[in-house]
Amino acid sequence: MLGQGGHRVLALMSLVLTLWHEAAPIEVPQDPKILQDLKQPPTIVKQSVKDYIVDPRDNIIIECEAKGNPVPTFSWRRNGKFFNIGKDPRVTMRKRSGTLEIGFRSGGRPEDYEGEYQCFATNDLGVALSNKILLRVSKAPLWPKEVLEPVVVPEGNSLVLNCSPPPGLPPPFTFWMNSAMTPIPQDKRVSMGLNGDLYFSNVLTKDAHTDYSCNARFLFTHTIQQKNPFTLKVLTKEPYNDTSYNATDTYGGRKVAESTPTFLSPSGSESSKMVLRDEQLLLECIAAGLPTPTIKWFKKGGDLPGRKVKFDNYNKTLKIINVSEEDAGEYVCMANNHLGSIRHSIFVQVKAAPYWLDKPSNVVLAPEENGRLVCRANGNPKPNIQWLINGQPIESTPHSTSRQMFGDTIIFRSVQMGSSAVYQCNASNQHGYLLANAFVSVLDMPPRMLGPKNQLIKVIENNRTFLDCPFFGSPLPELRWFKNGQGSGLDGGHYSIHINGTLEIKRAKAEDEGTYTCVANSMLGKAENQVRLEVKEPTRIIRAPERQSAVRGSVARFECKVKSDPSLPITVAWTKDDKPLALRWRLQKDEESLTISDVNEEDEGTYTCAVTSEIDQDSASARLTVLALCLQKEIMHVLLFTKM
Repeated sequence: MLGQGGHRVLALMSLVLTLWHEAAPIEVPQDPKILQDLKQPPTIVKQSVKDYIVDPRDNIIIECEAKGNPVPTFSWRRNGKFFNIGKDPRVTMRKRSGTLEIGFRSGGRPEDYEGEYQCFATNDLGVALSNKILLRVSKAPLWPKEVLEPVVVPEGNSLVLNCSPPPGLPPPFTFWMNSAMTPIPQDKRVSMGLNGDLYFSNVLTKDAHTDYSCNARFLFTHTIQQKNPFTLKVLTKEPYNDTSYNATDTYGGRKVAESTPTFLSPSGSESSKMVLRDEQLLLECIAAGLPTPTIKWFKKGGDLPGRKVKFDNYNKTLKIINVSEEDAGEYVCMANNHLGSIRHSIFVQVKAAPYWLDKPSNVVLAPEENGRLVCRANGNPKPNIQWLINGQPIESTPHSTSRQMFGDTIIFRSVQMGSSAVYQCNASNQHGYLLANAFVSVLDMPPRMLGPKNQLIKVIENNRTFLDCPFFGSPLPELRWFKNGQGSGLDGGHYSIHINGTLEIKRAKAEDEGTYTCVANSMLGKAENQVRLEVKEPTRIIRAPERQSAVRGSVARFECKVKSDPSLPITVAWTKDDKPLALRWRLQKDEESLTISDVNEEDEGTYTCAVTSEIDQDSASARLTVLALCLQKEIMHVLLFTKM
């Protein structure tokens, strides 16, 4: 709950936001002419991962790339102290980059360079920071030498063969093999646990071998370390000779006592597990007993999330990927055979490293404008928010009357030139941290036009048209349009001006022709550009081709008379059945028609006349049917008979 002081802060912030007018941040166009002159604080664009494990056989490369204008310079801290790169001949920094390369051709140990690194990119307008990069060298230690006494187990008892692989970096992948390099067969009765140990729910005589070997594969060094093998001896009882005893309850004629399930892992009736949000939850229950118990899983107070849950290792392992808060709760595993059952409860807590709700983003403001930076993160426990300016805690920087901090929000009022800076927000809890850079750039730039000069726009009469006038300036200029350099600004009626400066004419008329001037004004000056508008008559087919029938061997003619604006050149093209028409001696066209001589069956189809100008087009189609001579006579006879 908030104390009295917390309520005062919230009330004050609410009042400030109510009385305070915030201008929309300036969007800088990605125009080369603007970006070339635009002064911009540094922005980190590439960096190594936070937990950085390197191969000891390779050179070490720690990445840090940044952009900005002027081009940033780079420096590093190692374990919180300035890292003097020039004093170490093994360390070099790439040109126009902050990326470090550490080489070992002339000797040296990679382990000497382990530690926490942080990159600083600096120019005249501020300092951007990389994440803290924890550099560690991959390790593949040897298994400690040990003499393993033979393991002697009575038949039917449970057994755990301990693996305990050496603590490599990253942890190795473990597996069990025999001396022939064949994997140890695993099933419901015999399987490897998450910790690498080999579990026997009950031991059979066939399990007696001298070469149970646990192996650890180290991914970075591509090496396999092998533990000394275990020798397993199985004690058996004398054969059972009482013929009245059920042979199905014996092992090879030997009576072996059955047993109710007990847990080999985990121990006791309850345990707990903590997992981080978005990570993978692995729960394990391995049971001893004879016959071999079966394992079932439940979640108290709800169903297991079917889409996310998988069961591995013969149902002994429950896996949930991408864990979320609702996956917390009590999970129960039950081991059962015909003699009885046993349960174990695992209480799962889901914690969370910080994650972004509202990541701060860059803000470009004009002098005297207002703005804000917001940094909201969540996690479990709730993260602590710390603000920095150019890499320094905000509390240790000089006080500014134009800047106020309210927890996760910084408010800027009436910013001035020279107050550009890079702000860092650090959200941290015991499970991790987030670091975000966001610059506040105070920019003054006189108005300038970004589009082509003196553009000519042609439009068909009565059509909608747009006259573009891309512009930029800081503060954002006011834009007005004028026609033929006279009168007041254009706005209203069939004119409308869009927020990006474009002038829209809803239905262009002949009287709209002329020269339009757009003028961008601010306190720092003005800029203008002109657009010439010409309104043209539409291109139209006024006499279209008509459907007709033609006798084979006769002549067919399609008309296509066009009316268009005299100043617009046009082209007329004919197609047959939507395919280009190849003009031969039988097919000829002029300005207003297409003539087909000596018509035959191949000429039957749909003919289309398409007329195109540089700004519009029109088309019309008609079908030609080809008749045989006898069919024509029959049609004429029918027509004559009809008239009589």
